[in-house]
Amino acid sequence: MLSSFSLGAEAARRHYRSHHHHLPALAAAPPRALPYPQLPLPFEIPGAQYLPLTWADVKGWSDDDHLAAYKTFRASCRTINAQTGAAEPKALGGSLSEPCRAAKSLELTDDAKARTFFEENFAPLRISRLGEPDGFVTGYYEPVLEGSRTQTDVFNVPVYRRPSNLFVRGYKQDSVSLPNKGPVYRKIGRRKLVPYYDRGEIEDGKIAGRGLEIAWLKDPTDLLFAQIQGSARIKFDDGGTVRLNYDAYNGFPYTAVGRVLIERGIIPKEEMSMQKIREWMAQNPDGAKDLRRQNRSYIFFREVNLSDKEEAVGAQGIPLTAGRSIAVDKALHVYGTPFFIEGELPIDSERSKTPFHRLMIAQDTGSAIIGPARADLYFGAGADAGRVSGRLRHPMHFVMLVPKGLDPTSRAARLPVPDPRPSDKIARLFPQTDPTKDSVKDQTKPAAPAAAVEQGKGETVAVANPVPLPVPRPVIEPDQEPRRPVKNRPHRQQ
Repeated sequence: MLSSFSLGAEAARRHYRSHHHHLPALAAAPPRALPYPQLPLPFEIPGAQYLPLTWADVKGWSDDDHLAAYKTFRASCRTINAQTGAAEPKALGGSLSEPCRAAKSLELTDDAKARTFFEENFAPLRISRLGEPDGFVTGYYEPVLEGSRTQTDVFNVPVYRRPSNLFVRGYKQDSVSLPNKGPVYRKIGRRKLVPYYDRGEIEDGKIAGRGLEIAWLKDPTDLLFAQIQGSARIKFDDGGTVRLNYDAYNGFPYTAVGRVLIERGIIPKEEMSMQKIREWMAQNPDGAKDLRRQNRSYIFFREVNLSDKEEAVGAQGIPLTAGRSIAVDKALHVYGTPFFIEGELPIDSERSKTPFHRLMIAQDTGSAIIGPARADLYFGAGADAGRVSGRLRHPMHFVMLVPKGLDPTSRAARLPVPDPRPSDKIARLFPQTDPTKDSVKDQTKPAAPAAAVEQGKGETVAVANPVPLPVPRPVIEPDQEPRRPVKNRPHRQQ
């Protein structure tokens, strides 16, 4: 950061050059070398603050089911171990391969050994957004809905697969699971690209009749919440089931309908839940249509080959684990990273404060999940999971488990420490004063003697006069009226 002196000096130079343009420019002063080495950071998460902890500092760590967390982590490791070195550019992604290689051959069946595995391979790091003490969690689940393979008078809400004219730069049009952030275009002809249709346009039939319908639902609210969750199970009258997963979106940012209801004063913030939203939309069909269209984002699905006993597949490409998988901000984090989340959540009932201290594994993402300490907790499939996840909007403590190959404390140990603080006796002998603060003091007071005597705790100490700090150079302001240049003046001989 430039000081006031350097800014004033630079202003004076610019003023002088503007009136003496024949003079050569002053050479820039060489940058001052730092008194300590510039060590590269082991990893960096934008907008985050970190605090290294010991395992004893992690509240509730010893009470968790570490074996369940280990099994979920090991599932993520199958994908991590199969990646090449260039598959994940983030440093954290490369370092996860070390504990994953260790877990590959460890078929643990004991909770104590699972806990030891995490403690020996990871270091705990408290993480939150800059300036905030806690993170924030919500919940999600897989809806189980009634549907039809064909359109009827009852089932007339289409569930669309990805249209062929949807285009994302950098991806082939037949790529699996396009990103859920960034611009999305509608391809017209061979070259022209325009923004894709928003939710209102799609609901009004812009892509109807193109054979994109996977199934048909009863209620557009069911479709909206299936799109928010990113997956769904649709059961048909003939006993069949189709499993759906996120495949693409239309390029518009997600707008939380619950936030719209809060801003309009319809539902108080402290009472907001998915069930409250459903009840209001069922009682206000016209208002529900407008509310849906406030969220211009629209999700397209793809069918996945899963049995009814298997959980939904997350963005990492593996089935999620109810109560152990979380969705995180993929722009900041790496799939497979363990997070210990601690606090209180309304698990048992809407008003309850159930202690929650659980090691979760990042295996999914979502367009509304933004920030370094932001997670969506997966609770499984069905109505019960929906009731629990629908009432979660709570601050929680986040502890990220960092592989020891990236332990930031080991890098910090190599930085030089500042000079030790002087003792109280030395500080009294050589006090530091700021002359700019003393300039307004009364000048009529007599000057202090060259040395004084101070009595303290039975000893007499000679105290020197205060050592003044350097007076800052004044800022040179440019003249209000420009000077007239003097012509034909000979240069003075040196």
